[in-house]
Amino acid sequence: MTTTTTAPPARRFRLSWSPRGGSDRLRADRRLGYLLVAPAVVSLLAVTGYPLLYNLWNSFHHENLTDAAQAHTFSGVSNYSKLFSSSDFVSSLTRTVGFMVVSVAFETVVAVGLALVLHKAFKGRGLVRAAVLIPWAVPTVVSALLWKTMFDPRNGFVDYLLGVFHLPGAHTTWLAGEWTSWAAILVADAWKNVPFMAIILLAGLQLIPDDVYEAARIDGASAWQSFRRITLPLLKPALVVALVFRALQAFLIFDVIFIMTGGGPGTTTETLSYFNYHAFLVDTDFGFGGAISISLVVLSLVIAGICTRALRPST
Repeated sequence: MTTTTTAPPARRFRLSWSPRGGSDRLRADRRLGYLLVAPAVVSLLAVTGYPLLYNLWNSFHHENLTDAAQAHTFSGVSNYSKLFSSSDFVSSLTRTVGFMVVSVAFETVVAVGLALVLHKAFKGRGLVRAAVLIPWAVPTVVSALLWKTMFDPRNGFVDYLLGVFHLPGAHTTWLAGEWTSWAAILVADAWKNVPFMAIILLAGLQLIPDDVYEAARIDGASAWQSFRRITLPLLKPALVVALVFRALQAFLIFDVIFIMTGGGPGTTTETLSYFNYHAFLVDTDFGFGGAISISLVVLSLVIAGICTRALRPST
């Protein structure tokens, strides 16, 4: 007689984690994240939301202090029609976009080179990194006044140095001509903002593993090939952040131009922000100024979207 033995039933182990429990935990973490950022979001909305809505309301009304008889009168889209048909608006927009493209391109090249230098190991690197941030820490009004003085042909040293080394531009009244004024504004703006971009790019460089460069050297890649095939692609996320911030700052530039040239000579250095300032505080036309402000917001969003989409890292 043979006896048959049956295998004991397999034990069923219940996992402590389940998809349902994981999704609940994810939702709880998401709610916690929303709660943590809520104070900052509310503060930003309180600071920026009211002026934005107020300008939007102004843009559809006749709000001119020189014409108090028609104050608060609804005007529909007349302010926007006046804006888009204004030759001054088109000229200011052209100058603003041109300055943004040139300054961002120039400052990006300089910032990438500066970030690569600061990424190298050398004696006193920490001190150099701290010193690089000094121009960025100086208030914009102070740096603009500083550069305005330096470009003065009588009191500044720019003209003196160019004359000593027999370089082009000596004995030039820099802030009296259109293109020389833009050159001076570009130098002052770059001195202020290149350190900001360099620090962002330096943070991106520090995230790139050294093993990648070591493998490239073993494969015989040159320094330029490593930079083009490794550094630039892996630096793209930091580059997107730096370019978006810089493009928006350059597009909304006002204080440097206000201090150094006042929009002159004539209106040759007048940007959209300066055009908006003139409509608000000189012409006291709050309706027209509100339309300019709303157009600045919309154009800034478009520029940010273009930069983000064009430089979005490939997956």
